[in-house]
Parts: sequence; structure tokens; C-alpha cells
Amino acid sequence: MTDDKDVLRDVWSGRIPTCFTLYQDELTEREAEPYYLLLPRVSYLTLVTDKVKKHFQKVMRTEDISEIWFEFEDIPLKWHYPIGLLFDLHASNTSLPWSITVHFKNFPSKDLLHCQSKDVIEAHFMSSVKEADTLKHKSQVINEMQKKDHKQLWMGLQNGRYAPRNVFVVPCIPLPMAFAF
Repeated sequence: MTDDKDVLRDVWSGRIPTCFTLYQDELTEREAEPYYLLLPRVSYLTLVTDKVKKHFQKVMRTEDISEIWFEFEDIPLKWHYPIGLLFDLHASNTSLPWSITVHFKNFPSKDLLHCQSKDVIEAHFMSSVKEADTLKHKSQVINEMQKKDHKQLWMGLQNGRYAPRNVFVVPCIPLPMAFAF
């Protein structure tokens, strides 16, 4: 069982080196420096938007900042897909760091869902876990979890930290998450 925990810890701690650059047509007061992060494969882009936004706000006028969204090679990146899945679908054959373009205008509503808060991300994630558990284990895993276990799983995902107690949930991780691993 120790080997399984080691593998799960390694999977949970997988990272993708990423370079965020501001879209060339965004109005800035001065040139925007790229922003580099190691993104957890099992997390979501919307969980790093605060950091990215804070970095680029330094060079932008407040009135020019609206809803943030990301793209890779002219493809809008869906916030509700795990980062690892997005990378594997769109960029696995490119060199690292993964170059993601940041936009603050012209949100592509026909291609992307709006995400108004981290509560929406958490609800989506937990819904995906519950759905996967229902399909795979007839809801046995999720029904045995207490609210604090749900919160701990979410906090682990949000903070990119592996906890041995997260192990019991791995068998019911949603299908897109399974691909991200």
C-alpha cells in the first residue's frame, strides 16, 4: 500500500511549467512582463487567475480590466477542465514552458462558460467527483465522506497539496481528472 501512496502523491504533485503573457492588443501603461508559474496538473486555471490578474493589473488601467480568460494558440481554454487535461489536449507536443495568452476583453461567450467565483469551481469539482463515484462505486465513497473530508479534498486541490487522506477519493476522480493524471 505504501507504493500506491507514493504513486498517488507523485500524481497529485505533478506540475506544468507555464508562461502567461498578456494578449498583444490589451491596452497597457507599459510593457507587460511574462508571468511564470508551475501549475498543478490536477487543478483548474481559474484557481490561479487571482495571481495572474494581480501580476498584469500592474501595467493596465482599471477600466480596461474585465473578465479574465485564457487561450493557447487561438483556442480558448475551458476553466472547467483540469490543467493537465488542457495541456494534454492542446499542448503536449509543444516545448515547455507552456505559453498561455491572457485576455481581459472580448470574452468568447460562445466558446467558454462564465465563472463568477471560486464557489462555482468548487461546486463543479465536487459534482464531478460525485458523478464519477456514482458511476464507478454507486456513491459508496462519497456517501462515506463527511463534509470536512469534502473540504479537505477541495483545499488539497486548491492549494496543490497532497494529503494521504485524499487517497480514498482517487478511485472516484472524474473522468477528465483521470486523464489529467
